[in-house]
Amino acid sequence: MLKTNTALTSPSLSRRALLGGISVAALSALTACSGGTRTNPASQTGSAPATTAASATAAASAGPGSVAELAQAFQATLGTVLQSQLLQEYTLANAKLWSNLPQALVAGGMGGPPGGGGGTGARIGLSLADLDATQLAAFNALLAAATGSTKGLGYDEIQQHLNADDYLADNGGGSDYGRPNYYIAFLGTPSDSGTWEFQFGGHHLAVANTYVKGSLAGATPSFRGIEPNGSFQYNGTTNQPMMVKEAAFAALLAGLTADQLATAKLGNVYSDLLLGPGKDWAFPTTKEGLQGSTLSADQKKLALAAVAGYVHDIADADAAAILRRYESELDETYIAHSGTPALTERNDYIRIDGPSVWIEFSMQRGIILSGNHPHSVWRDRTTDYGGTKS
Repeated sequence: MLKTNTALTSPSLSRRALLGGISVAALSALTACSGGTRTNPASQTGSAPATTAASATAAASAGPGSVAELAQAFQATLGTVLQSQLLQEYTLANAKLWSNLPQALVAGGMGGPPGGGGGTGARIGLSLADLDATQLAAFNALLAAATGSTKGLGYDEIQQHLNADDYLADNGGGSDYGRPNYYIAFLGTPSDSGTWEFQFGGHHLAVANTYVKGSLAGATPSFRGIEPNGSFQYNGTTNQPMMVKEAAFAALLAGLTADQLATAKLGNVYSDLLLGPGKDWAFPTTKEGLQGSTLSADQKKLALAAVAGYVHDIADADAAAILRRYESELDETYIAHSGTPALTERNDYIRIDGPSVWIEFSMQRGIILSGNHPHSVWRDRTTDYGGTKS
């Protein structure tokens, strides 16, 4: 179902390539290094990476190996200027600063198409381009812990996603695209005793994990989209970032009978997402489509696999707990679609709407490249923004 884009046969060695060239296997070795020469002037305000009073206090309440402890370890690699950019106030206004658009467009006030939105403002935090190799390794260790180890999802998908945006930059998108336009922010102080959010995102990507007293209170809104939406070569690897998600949705619809597909069919055309950026807590009051209680056991497995394609974008243990909750609500969860069930044509659309889970997937026209590409969002009716509504 995925189209193939022209491969990059000999990508140049660029800052983007260096940012993407650190493997998971190298993370522990790099994060263990405390010395070495720094090459990033922005990290050198002060003679050494500063540890603020807030981070020192938080360190006492972060367990070994926890996301908070890894967040503190990353913060400790930064100088005072980058720490001041990283650490932001925990507010709903700051939590809402995510978008599907490139940073240059949201910073310029572009709102995006109807239904999809562009977000409520430019992203905050520090850019991946500001990090040297040691800092980037510490960040990747944090990202891997927060986003899980499932192949083709979570951390693996995000690394392919960053390659895709670098590909766009090198193939017509220019400097508005690529991993230097992805931003990291901590809303509040990372600890296992308070409330804080790990925020990371850029074009077509939003990670928004909220932690309360050391536990994940919410992993949504979570946005995933991709262009190019096919197999492409970059950074010495073959990339196809959203293959797992798209295959699961296609299998779900292919597993329905003709009568079930007709019941699931929506009457309207959906050209983008209902609950994209800037559409917070706007869940429809009426559910539409095919109810989960009418599915066979095998069809329920396909529905749960489609849901798992998003839930496994977070840490493995957290994903397992959330997936159990969604599975317990499957009979009251609805599947709806519009357009063709192949989910390859413009305006093809699928929605999973449960008592808690909300997932949308929408095919869009290409922006930089020809062909279609997807937008998708995972939300939760209870735990979006960790349950914070004001």
